[in-house]
Amino acid sequence: MPNPLRELAPILEVLAENIDVLPAAGKAVEDYLHPDPEELEDVLINNEVGEVTAFAEVPEPKLTNLYRPTPPIFRHQKPFYRYFIDGSIRTYFLATGIEGTRSFPIELAQVGAAVVERNYDGNVKVLASNHKVLLLIPKGAQGVSDAVWQQLEKIKTADGLIEIHNVDKKHALNKSEEGEGDLRNKAGAKARHRMHELEIELIKATEGLRNESNWLILDGAVKLDDFVNSPYLIGVAKSFRKDPQFYFGRKHGRNQERHDVTAILAGLPHAHRTVAFSAYGGKVAFWYVRLREQRELDYPLMGVVKVELPRPHKTPVDAELADLISGALVAERNVAPYGRDRRWHCHLYPIFIAEQVIKSRFFSQDVLLGAIRWPRR
Repeated sequence: MPNPLRELAPILEVLAENIDVLPAAGKAVEDYLHPDPEELEDVLINNEVGEVTAFAEVPEPKLTNLYRPTPPIFRHQKPFYRYFIDGSIRTYFLATGIEGTRSFPIELAQVGAAVVERNYDGNVKVLASNHKVLLLIPKGAQGVSDAVWQQLEKIKTADGLIEIHNVDKKHALNKSEEGEGDLRNKAGAKARHRMHELEIELIKATEGLRNESNWLILDGAVKLDDFVNSPYLIGVAKSFRKDPQFYFGRKHGRNQERHDVTAILAGLPHAHRTVAFSAYGGKVAFWYVRLREQRELDYPLMGVVKVELPRPHKTPVDAELADLISGALVAERNVAPYGRDRRWHCHLYPIFIAEQVIKSRFFSQDVLLGAIRWPRR
């Protein structure tokens, strides 16, 4: 069987010929992400949404009631969600590189995304998927020199499977300046950023197929570097930031009410949603939906998802549409893969299937261990 990652060889040769390499024991060691990377993502992507001061639905809600009932609306009652996009990631520490007085990590990541389509009979099939292998190296003051980087850039892989990325480059999940911050954390952030780019690219596979009865669920936010402005689409976040403050009422004076998000969600009943709130000057409407009874869970904020709806024209969402989106979402919660994932309490089953699709297409660790061979100098 030919080496599926044989195109890594010339990249590793350039590195081995130009810098000192201290390989990881066993050739590649999988990096395990820190707890709640998705919540950290929500903080970074939605860093401008720390204070919320406006509603985003009509008719405008009253402060006396921030919750609306959204009983489950099942597929046989009203077809609604048909397409589901999710991604997955695995990162590996390969070696420590040394050039001059600089030492830095060299990492590899497998990232991928898949969009699945559910037919009206409930059967699910893969509509499209994409998979990349990333070599993650810092460039500049903390990494390889410009001369080495130029040699790496000249290497072109035939099928585009392998990509080389500078982990020090700023993007939505890496706000720090070049030369600042932990490089292994930056490598993980770069890999997750590329995974989300693949997810957003897959929206194109559903263009012309989505309509008022065939919506798409994107796992995560509807903003990365830019906003997703496609119609008939929502973003659903299983983990989200817990620090936003909500201010409503008069802007000045004592009548302005402040609501903490944790207090709002702790009081959110099962199969209910909060009212919709405005973000980014009205470009995004977002709200929270409780999928599971609190008595089933260990923590009051478990079983809640955050829903984001693009509003490119800055128009508020109709309350009945938000109810429909939420009710159909409540019906998607089963079957829960209990015990297989710490996020089981807020999983949407078709999203879980999309994640399993892309994981099944990753190269196994045995293949990676056999493929990564540092040349002898």
